[in-house]
Amino acid sequence: MRLTVIGCGHLGATHAACMAELGHDVLGVDTDPERVHLLNRGKAPFFEAELDELLVRHTCSGKLRFTTSYAQAGSFGEVHFLTLGTPRADRGNATDVSHLLSAVRQLSPHLRQPSLVVGRSTVPVGTAARMAGYLKRISSAGPETHLAWNPEFLRESTAIHDTLYPDRIVVGLDSEDAAVDEAMLRQVYRPILRKGAPFLTTDLATSELVKCAANAFLATKISFINAMAELCEAANADVYQLTEALAHDERIGAGGMWPGLGFGGGCLPKDIHGFMAAAASLGTGQSLAFLREVDAVNTRRRSRVVWLARQRCGGNLDGKRIAIWGAAFKPMTDDVRDSPALAVAHSLFRKGARVVVHDPMALDKARKSHPHLTFCEDLTESTVEADLLLHLTDWPQYRRAAPEQLMPRVARPYVIDARGALDAGRWRRAGWTYDCLGRPPFPGQAVGPDGHLTRNR
Repeated sequence: MRLTVIGCGHLGATHAACMAELGHDVLGVDTDPERVHLLNRGKAPFFEAELDELLVRHTCSGKLRFTTSYAQAGSFGEVHFLTLGTPRADRGNATDVSHLLSAVRQLSPHLRQPSLVVGRSTVPVGTAARMAGYLKRISSAGPETHLAWNPEFLRESTAIHDTLYPDRIVVGLDSEDAAVDEAMLRQVYRPILRKGAPFLTTDLATSELVKCAANAFLATKISFINAMAELCEAANADVYQLTEALAHDERIGAGGMWPGLGFGGGCLPKDIHGFMAAAASLGTGQSLAFLREVDAVNTRRRSRVVWLARQRCGGNLDGKRIAIWGAAFKPMTDDVRDSPALAVAHSLFRKGARVVVHDPMALDKARKSHPHLTFCEDLTESTVEADLLLHLTDWPQYRRAAPEQLMPRVARPYVIDARGALDAGRWRRAGWTYDCLGRPPFPGQAVGPDGHLTRNR
């Protein structure tokens, strides 16, 4: 089939490459000429595992190309996927859908043949229904322009796998055109459906809510186990043992329930705020009031690391050299949007610490967003003369690091493992004082009733 993908950011470039991998002829559209040029050379403007290989393969085969022209897109495509960003609005918590609406306005005059426009962006409920009517009014093809909603469930760092081997495909359909549009999308995803992926059809509103609800549930699960970590720290218990015990209950499960520094990135924080705003606009704000505490727990994890760092530095961070491992919001990506690691680094800097940040992939973007911090390309060199080491993004390179070799370089062998991924026994045997969020305090310390570390007697 001839498909277009409108908006070639992380979602769009990935979707375009994967649709070409399924055998379709794909035209990607983006308003940024530099990004289009880069993609046509087979290079993504961000890091996503395996994406560059797909881009090279299919730009060379002729199955995939990119353009800035909406006119080309309108004349080329049978199905047009909308993959525009929907960021948090400048004011308040609402979701900004202006990029999405702008793309529809630019594409519509060029839709002169029967077409199916398919939204994949995360939007407030009700957006699709309004857009369906808008498209039929302004499209050159009029009523023969249909709209469906096909929310994405991609995770950065596994986006290729999530597209080609999805847990489910959800399609929201306008009741007037449902049968024709469903058949069209089944044809688009036929190679995936043959592998057994569930294909779920809903109305437009339900399809919008599925993505918002999924992200809200995941955020809640993460914050729940981090709330348990807060309790464990106060009770001298171990949240990782607690997590393992909970995970054996099939009603709970282990997926997504990993304690630590909390979530960040361009989706979960933005989406839970947008979901709350959407519920409030519908008069049901109380139904999602619990998400405020989900957000608060997540923020407290960052504050907790800053507090522990200050305790380890004798109660005063001024002039202390702190090495930070991690800048990306999660491993295997260079995305630093709402990065918990950089939030901690920035807070320490503001309190007077000399912060040195290392990351295997995200340093260029981190420099642009946080130019006041110091960055180091070499993992080992980042620890030189450090008074404290913080492990904040769970890259495999950090788990493989040899604490014995780092000992002679640091000023003081103190490490705080905010991701619970380092080998505590090995680090302690090497002579380090090792702390971990949600685990009993370091030897010789306990948490007092006020939440402050006190000396054991």
